[in-house]
Amino acid sequence: MRTTINIKEDIIKQVNELTGAKNKSQAVNQVLEAFVREQQTQKLLVLKGKPHLGDIGKVACDGTVNGFRGPR
Repeated sequence: MRTTINIKEDIIKQVNELTGAKNKSQAVNQVLEAFVREQQTQKLLVLKGKPHLGDIGKVACDGTVNGFRGPR
């Protein structure tokens, strides 16, 4: 997809140096792809440690369900 955007020249130079991109389009694509990966990783990290539906109702070896023994 072709588009026209204004990018600060010093930033695009830094991006080209850091990515080793051969042209501005390649540099922008690499940075956008990296941004998307980073955002997806952050979303997964937020979910880390939250219970999964598959864990609901599992009975442990000690007779508890999900760590709770329940009323006696």
